[in-house]
Formats: sequence, structure tokens, C-alpha cells
Amino acid sequence: MTLAEFEAEIYAVALSSTVCTIPTVRRVTSTAITLRIGLTSGAFVDAFYNEQTGTTAFALIEQGRRVFGADNTGGWHVHPYPDPAQHQMLPNAMSFAEFVAEIERHL
Repeated sequence: MTLAEFEAEIYAVALSSTVCTIPTVRRVTSTAITLRIGLTSGAFVDAFYNEQTGTTAFALIEQGRRVFGADNTGGWHVHPYPDPAQHQMLPNAMSFAEFVAEIERHL
């Protein structure tokens, strides 16, 4: 996946969600991108992708703290709502659409 493809996916999912606002690019380099997506609840999601390493990470931030996350560092896993310090391994990759769906269920 390219940086442009990742960015397009984030925008498409966010714009079709009832809880997301319009994403903004927070940082972009030749190999990586970070986007921030505000939520109607006042929280936000940071989405990161590094094209060179294939690293992907999504984090839901509320009051300055990660309360839910998913990334593929060491294999795809989630940082669950009850205890985001935990790592629960996933059998497959988690798409941004799936991540946002989990947030919508939680809200």
C-alpha cells in the first residue's frame, strides 16, 4: 500500500462514518504519514502508516490517553478498551473501517 492509498482509505472511512470528522494530515514524510480524525464525542483517532516498514497503527485518544488501539507491531493485535496496556492478538489485519466500527459500537 502506498501513502496515498492509506490516506484515501482513512478519508473514505471517516467521511462515511457518523462519528468521525474530516481527517487532517498531522505529519508526512517520504515513507510515513500520520492523520488525525476528530470524533463527535470530542475524542480523536490517530492513524499511522509507514510504507517502508509496513507498520500500521490506530489509536483512540480520550482526554490525552489511549483508550483503544490496534497495530501490527509484532503481529496484528488490539489494545482493548478495558485495559489498553494489554495486547490481544488478532488472526488477521484490522482495517481502519473495522477499527472505526469498534469505536461506533463503543460510543
